[in-house]
Amino acid sequence: MSSLVDGEALLSKLGDRFAGLRGRLTPNMGMEKVTWFRAGGPAEVMFQPADEEDLAAFLKAVPEEYPILIVGIGSNLLVRDGGIPGFVVRLSAKGFGEVERVGETQLRAGTATPDKRVASAALDAGIAGFHFYHGIPGGIGGALRMNAGANGVETRERVVEVRALDRKGELHILSNADMGYAYRHSGAASDLIFTSALFEGMPGERTEIQAAMDAVQHHRETVQPIREKTGGSTFKNPEGSSAWKEIDAAGGRGLRIGGAQMSPMHCNFMINTGTANGYELETLGETIRSRVLQNSGIRLHWEIKRLGLFRPDQEVHEFMGQFL
Repeated sequence: MSSLVDGEALLSKLGDRFAGLRGRLTPNMGMEKVTWFRAGGPAEVMFQPADEEDLAAFLKAVPEEYPILIVGIGSNLLVRDGGIPGFVVRLSAKGFGEVERVGETQLRAGTATPDKRVASAALDAGIAGFHFYHGIPGGIGGALRMNAGANGVETRERVVEVRALDRKGELHILSNADMGYAYRHSGAASDLIFTSALFEGMPGERTEIQAAMDAVQHHRETVQPIREKTGGSTFKNPEGSSAWKEIDAAGGRGLRIGGAQMSPMHCNFMINTGTANGYELETLGETIRSRVLQNSGIRLHWEIKRLGLFRPDQEVHEFMGQFL
């Protein structure tokens, strides 16, 4: 079936507005090439800016009636098969992937930087407190937006300030308090695009930092399906419990729909066994939510971000409608 989006037509309509941009505009960009699930429909137009200045120029050029979505390295995204209308901005390592030491215990990182690279940079600088990033399969932009955490540490404990552009391309500097952090959540305006952040750790011995990172890695390899096509934790932990425990109790471990499966190793990890499309992955996730609700009365909330449109031939099941 043909796509629901038409990037060529959109660029033809707006093309003159983008004269002078140094980044790359790609119509009908297949999101299966971007997401770690390796599934989903195309972005109508993807823009990869050269740097913060180029991104600001792009934002000023796009009329307000056209939606703009920001994606990072694609680790926690589930894209529906009908595609994403409007523009998708993807920050790349070339313009947004640098990490630099600032003073004795601070690091500044671009938001396209993988979390693991920040952990490694902190190790090299002898700055403790960033070992938890070694176990998070994502980028700094997503970590800032979702207050990513692991091993008892959260992003909000390290953030000093964040640089961001709004929908009109204007620059904002947000303090830690401005970010409005809560569990796996930031209260920062949803239209802000984070470009870099300043973090602070504490002095540390490299041997101790390395040992903490090794422990994180060992834990991941032991209990998580890190070599599968997965988006990491599928659902947030409900208050007073763990998502995996509720899924397990509801019979969700190993549950499979088409090519999508809840991992037998860690049943809060959803995996693409090789043939799953976005619809099968989302249907599996909503099936799990329905079963947990029926079994324990707990309503699980997605940690993975779902974007885009269903194809016309894809039925939205009644139980899915409860949660959309």
